[in-house]
Amino acid sequence: MHLPTEPGPAREASLAVARRAVELGVTLIDTAYMYGGGANEELLAEALHPYPDELLITTKIGVARSEASGEWELNGRPAVLRDQVDRALRRLRVERIELLQLHRIDPGTPLADQVGTLRDLRDEGKIARIGLSEVTAGELDQARQIVEIASVQNRYNLLDREHDPVLEACDAAGIAFLPWRPVAWGGSGARAEVAAVAAELDATPTQVALAWLLDRSPVVLPIPGTARIDHLEENLAAERLHLTGAQRDRLDHLPGAP
Repeated sequence: MHLPTEPGPAREASLAVARRAVELGVTLIDTAYMYGGGANEELLAEALHPYPDELLITTKIGVARSEASGEWELNGRPAVLRDQVDRALRRLRVERIELLQLHRIDPGTPLADQVGTLRDLRDEGKIARIGLSEVTAGELDQARQIVEIASVQNRYNLLDREHDPVLEACDAAGIAFLPWRPVAWGGSGARAEVAAVAAELDATPTQVALAWLLDRSPVVLPIPGTARIDHLEENLAAERLHLTGAQRDRLDHLPGAP
């Protein structure tokens, strides 16, 4: 989402970031139609196609420009979802999207129609796995009665644990949980306890926030965004951090955390 796509040096830097991520072992990259109206998908295809066998590009649909205002709005009508999948296939240069996520549930369209359309697209071979984003545990349960759900992408981080019930449901069912905004926009470093743990581990607060997520559950797969290679490398280094039980307990019980 953070990668500039306009022609020029910034785009070249974006291409380099994407390629470096794969070189460093990243096996999942998250994008969406909303990220530039497909421009981010095209950028990733330019950078990485043909994709390595181990790399999964996941994209999201269900948000569209309003014909009246030109603003982004939720749109989960079956015809719109089908059109967005077809366009994503072309932009990503693939015959099948390995993981397709519904960006948001459109309250103006029955959930069964939205998830049912994704199920039909899966049965037609255009989608391999289906995911949801920003859902409640109840919505996840409803969707799972219609089709198998492979992933959930909700806002979740060390300082924002509103969706603990959703993560717990994913953990119980073996569903991948992809927290977006996983480092709280870098705000975790303002907490003294986080800064203290970072100092103990000779790490950055961002790395501590990511390590906490990775330690939270085996189904958690953080998707931190960046437009710089140094930030990318900092984020990936968090995988090598090991929190002690005492450090984990201190982070679990941060003052003011939910």
